[in-house]
Amino acid sequence: MKKIALDLDDVICNGGFMHLINDFLNSNYTENDVKGYYMQELIPKEKEQDWRKYFVNHNLYDYAVFLEGAYDVIKKLNEKYDLYVISAYISRDMPEASAPMLSNKFNWLSKNLPFIDPSKYIFASKKEVFECDIRIDDKLSNLKGNADLKLLFDSYHNRQYSKEELDNMGVVRVNGWSDIEKLLLN
Repeated sequence: MKKIALDLDDVICNGGFMHLINDFLNSNYTENDVKGYYMQELIPKEKEQDWRKYFVNHNLYDYAVFLEGAYDVIKKLNEKYDLYVISAYISRDMPEASAPMLSNKFNWLSKNLPFIDPSKYIFASKKEVFECDIRIDDKLSNLKGNADLKLLFDSYHNRQYSKEELDNMGVVRVNGWSDIEKLLLN
């Protein structure tokens, strides 16, 4: 059975982080307003300390929703592959928020994907240390490491990479869960 390493945030679910930012700022930002990978760059410098306190005391997974098709395709993948969910949880800007983040991710996964054994949740920032046959992630740097197939899940922050660039790195862009279903289940 081939082994899949599947990312959580912006691959399986999203929306929670942007919800917290908009709630904190009383704004209506969307992913299109984010210029890089980190949504928190929308927070004005003068509000960063207040944002940190706010973020630590709120669970973004209370507002996270499945990406279209994710649940059904993941359920099918879990029957055909040795499926692991691998997710980073150390916050770049707020390492003090890491322990609650780990707990929140674990709880969201166990509640929303009950058919995946919790022993197959891996929480690590250096995903390349995990050996697998297929990697699926929205962050290009997380596709490092050995794998026969590396799938870059399309997201607001990775659209600057051309097909030619990805081909040269041995990476295939997928535009959603229907693309993954066609590639891995047909």
